[in-house]
Amino acid sequence: MSKFCFALDLKNDPDLIAEYIELHKNVWPEIQKSILDSGIINLEIYNVADRLVMIMETDAGFSFEKKSKLDTSNPKVQEWETLMWKFQKAIPGSKPGEKWILMNKIFELK
Repeated sequence: MSKFCFALDLKNDPDLIAEYIELHKNVWPEIQKSILDSGIINLEIYNVADRLVMIMETDAGFSFEKKSKLDTSNPKVQEWETLMWKFQKAIPGSKPGEKWILMNKIFELK
């Protein structure tokens, strides 16, 4: 199993943030299926103010390339991602169109 952590910002608008949180209380079934089909076995999103952190745990067969190909060919995932841009804003320094940015682990308590 592998674990990855990502960051993303939301537009700093309390109404949009509340709507984003509500949408994530009932994520579309097709989105949940696409997540599981890609080899992600657990996914959590945390929020404080306009900042999001996502923790993703994957099985041995997961790859970012495979996930990207599956997402690109899935119209429901594309619809969801387009909707999410209403709420999300890219982190400074990200590439055009890039959303979630992979974070570097700098500490682990063992």
